[in-house]
Amino acid sequence: MSATAARSINDPEHPLSLEELNVVEQMHVNVNDQESTVSVEFTPTIPHCSMATLIGLSIKVKLLRSLPDRFKIDVHITPGTHASEDAVNKQLADKERVAAALENSQLLEVVNQCLSTRPV
Repeated sequence: MSATAARSINDPEHPLSLEELNVVEQMHVNVNDQESTVSVEFTPTIPHCSMATLIGLSIKVKLLRSLPDRFKIDVHITPGTHASEDAVNKQLADKERVAAALENSQLLEVVNQCLSTRPV
């Protein structure tokens, strides 16, 4: 995932992309093709952002849909930038929780809205 891919992820509360809000920046995206790993650190707009888990889930889903299955994906909050970063990071790292979230049709619809292309 590059900053280019982040451009297409919309913030759930603002009419801007995660890149436009500096939630995802290229310097916080690490891809290791040899080890098949991708790590993305994201910074919520405010320390008490109630949408942090949804934003992280949207990033994770974008990567799951874009990358070959061989990649291990790690999406987490930039340390020290959110009041509940440990809880959010734990949810995003838990494969079963992520799978269960994606089985929730209402939540999946919101994620898909974040991933949909905005009119320019």
